Amino acid sequence: MILNIPLSMLDSLHLMAVRAGKEIMEVYNSDFEVEVKDDSSPVTAADRRAETLITQAIKDEITADFPIVGEEAFSDGNAPAIGDGPFWLIDPLDGTKEFVKKTGEFTVNIALINLGLPVVGVVHTPATGHVYMGSPHGAFADLGDGPKPISCRPWPPGGLTAMVSKSHKTPETDEFLKDYDIREETSAGSSLKFCVIARGIADIYPRLGRTMEWDTAAGHAVLHAAGGAVTDLDGKPLTYGKPGFENPHFVAKGKQHA
Repeated sequence: MILNIPLSMLDSLHLMAVRAGKEIMEVYNSDFEVEVKDDSSPVTAADRRAETLITQAIKDEITADFPIVGEEAFSDGNAPAIGDGPFWLIDPLDGTKEFVKKTGEFTVNIALINLGLPVVGVVHTPATGHVYMGSPHGAFADLGDGPKPISCRPWPPGGLTAMVSKSHKTPETDEFLKDYDIREETSAGSSLKFCVIARGIADIYPRLGRTMEWDTAAGHAVLHAAGGAVTDLDGKPLTYGKPGFENPHFVAKGKQHA
């Protein structure tokens, strides 16, 4: 399906993510409880409140025509059949471990998938108020002074800056990076790693561990719109709508990806 992505959709998603962020920060600044899901990952009232808000807002403000796959609904056994058409992927609170640790490095992720690829993505960091957006209109970051265009940088000849996961770095990641000229490593929580590359601050982010599609789709959309790419370890584009919504190992790269 050829989708028309109006700027009004991006405006709605921007505001929607910020509203969800306010719900999250209300919980963040309270004495909240942490539950453990069947997959041993943490969940809080912030995850559930944000997903409920986003799910209803998409239906009311954008369209009720496309299925919505939310992390918490999926965990509760409520995954819609997505078919072959467009669908939404929502991670209402990506980086719940960082949320629980109160590092501030957690995000709201909303993405629209079409033909297996993320065509629109919004990543919001409630603790800072920053919003990143990617779509056919380009990649933008609102760091408090309105949306400004962003783009990946060419790989610097003096060596690359690698993004690594703050909570999930593995020895396999270190081994993978030996094949690249890495000058420095920097860590970040949640989908912020995609956004840092999209802003031209870092160059490569390998993830050799388990992730789900809602973890990556919004950041993938931002990075793609900024000139980067996300592939599996064989160099094939990372796609969405896979059975079980689980990703293979992948690598995200800036403009001069090999």
